[in-house]
Amino acid sequence: AGMRFFLQYVGCFFAFFSTGFLIASTWTDCWMVNADDSLEVSTKCRGLWWECVTNVFDGIQTCDEYDSIFAEHPVKLVLTRAMMITADILAGFGFLFLVLGLDCVKFLPDEPLIKLRICLVSGIMLLIAGLPGITGSVWYAVDVYVERSSLVFHNVFLGIQYKFGWSCWLGMAGSLGCFLSGALLTCCMYLFRETSSGRLHSAYSLRKGYSSAGTIVTNVHLPSSQTATAKMYAVDTRV
Repeated sequence: AGMRFFLQYVGCFFAFFSTGFLIASTWTDCWMVNADDSLEVSTKCRGLWWECVTNVFDGIQTCDEYDSIFAEHPVKLVLTRAMMITADILAGFGFLFLVLGLDCVKFLPDEPLIKLRICLVSGIMLLIAGLPGITGSVWYAVDVYVERSSLVFHNVFLGIQYKFGWSCWLGMAGSLGCFLSGALLTCCMYLFRETSSGRLHSAYSLRKGYSSAGTIVTNVHLPSSQTATAKMYAVDTRV
């Protein structure tokens, strides 16, 4: 039981921070950052939804939102948005299910097997959430790196060259955390589910045996009591 509690809490810890990292990476503005900091007087960051410019000297930040989601955008931007939003939703629901499955939460306290199944479902959801998260983050980073390398290789200078920023790193870290917490909840908790189900089955068999024995004893005594009552009524009738 102590090991099971430990695995639940470790999985909940990683799921909480992983979900937060995924949501933060989706809605922050530094997926791409300018790589020529020494030549620029401002830091330029591009996110999935807007682009921000921060002055190096006074720290004033100005952000410009992209066009409507129905406008034409690069395929990289559209697919990364879709994958990160999908990862956010799956990780969020996985974390909520995990909270309900914790033994310290008073939800279905008399059904430990059901709570273990809830933990298994949350682990599967976290594993699935890590897949689009890591795919979108790594693909975006590789695309930025390949674009910059191709420009350097062909000696093309467009004024600003970008590298992937801390928002992309958050997406990778959140996805890896989802994989880790999902692995803990699916692989390790499955062993505890088999043990708990065996114990519950044994306890149910014992309770069933005791109830059957009680029924037999009751049925054995029932005819004698009925016979004594019948004899009493027969004596009263004769009198």
